[in-house]
Amino acid sequence: MINRLAPVAWVVVFLAVFFWSAIEPKDRATWVLEVLPAAVGFGLVIWCFFRYPLTPLVYQLILVHAIILMVGGHYTYAEVPVFDWFRDWFGWERNNYDKLGHLAQGFVPAIIARELVIRFGVFARRRWRSFFIVCFTLALSAFYEMIEWWVALLSDEAAEAFLGTQGYVWDTQSDMAWALSGAVIALILLGRVHDRQLQGL
Repeated sequence: MINRLAPVAWVVVFLAVFFWSAIEPKDRATWVLEVLPAAVGFGLVIWCFFRYPLTPLVYQLILVHAIILMVGGHYTYAEVPVFDWFRDWFGWERNNYDKLGHLAQGFVPAIIARELVIRFGVFARRRWRSFFIVCFTLALSAFYEMIEWWVALLSDEAAEAFLGTQGYVWDTQSDMAWALSGAVIALILLGRVHDRQLQGL
């Protein structure tokens, strides 16, 4: 019964956060840019559920990542209230919600890539598989940074909210470092759990 309700709960949670996020966001253009990947992910998840079911772990991680994106889209990454509190509490110089987003940007795609690589039998050797996954997630992060650059070229106003650099000169490099760290951490922490779920498919 619980397994049958899980997909419904997933959709309900996603849509609830999506519609909340869409109500009077801080900046509408930024909201569209930040939430678009989550919306695309939603469509892909629905498609995969009926044609190519994924492991529960992947579905859960995608939902968490989507929520992070939608919260960031609503407030902008530089102004998420909880991380303003963390900034004041820990004495940070900036709101670091964007770093959580980039950690997830490595953590979640790493497990998605791992699932696809294993199920399609891309690599026979485990070490090459892990190396490829880490490289893939780092490349994905770099591509996202290029998108931010393109947005900056198109609109200075939209770029300020979308990039959320907050005056940090090494923002691009640290974003990629967080994504890289997320990928490595995901492979170390969730590899065995993921393997067990893959065996159950």
